[in-house]
Amino acid sequence: MDLFYKQYGKHNPPLIILHGLLGASGNWHTLSRNVFKEKATVYAVDQRNHGRSPHHETLTYEAMADDIRDFIHRHALGTVTLLGHSMGGKTAMQTALSYPGLVDRLIVADMAPKAYPPHHTELLEALAAIDPSAYDSRSAIDEALAEDVPSFPIRQFLLKNLAYEDGTYRWQMNLGAIRANYEAINAAITSGRTFDKPTLFVRGGRSDYVADADLPAIRGLFPHARLETIADAGHWVHADAPDAFARLVMDFLAD
Repeated sequence: MDLFYKQYGKHNPPLIILHGLLGASGNWHTLSRNVFKEKATVYAVDQRNHGRSPHHETLTYEAMADDIRDFIHRHALGTVTLLGHSMGGKTAMQTALSYPGLVDRLIVADMAPKAYPPHHTELLEALAAIDPSAYDSRSAIDEALAEDVPSFPIRQFLLKNLAYEDGTYRWQMNLGAIRANYEAINAAITSGRTFDKPTLFVRGGRSDYVADADLPAIRGLFPHARLETIADAGHWVHADAPDAFARLVMDFLAD
């Protein structure tokens, strides 16, 4: 699958960044452009069924790891550093475990390899209840979405998935495939092997996604994992505390 991506900088090593569920490469634009490109060639990727990448009925971590393997080969990147947030963190973990020869370092933002309860069911149902083509403005879609999603920041994030073409709005992500594969998206990452290279897990202190109790499972798969906590950040750790997150990543790349 030929994934859409945005490239920043021209320094080694290559750094591939993977967004979370219902996100896209643009979520990482500011950090990639202003910070990461100074030490790496950054490839911010749209994962399958998200952003401007192709749609497919399959949405498993094995399939998404294969997409990243193919991306590395297609662009002749050799070995790379992977950075993934949330769902993208699980894709990064699966890629490192399945294709350790392609990954030098791994960075996971606020995600553990465990299975998670379905946090996003109501959001997915709210999105599915709206036909964007029935509206003539972004503000009208926002108003309709507000009935089920009262949080303005969450709506702003979701509305980044709107595309406007030929006078018509549509959801850019493959909402049908995401809903059909939601159980697989929440599934645990498992493997009969370990990733024995430098690994950094970064969690938000106000997030409950990565608990101290998850450390044994993390180190069972990633023996060299280091866990850092940014106290004043939530699940969107890189957006809540971009400077602190960037320092951790840049120090890890330079180590």
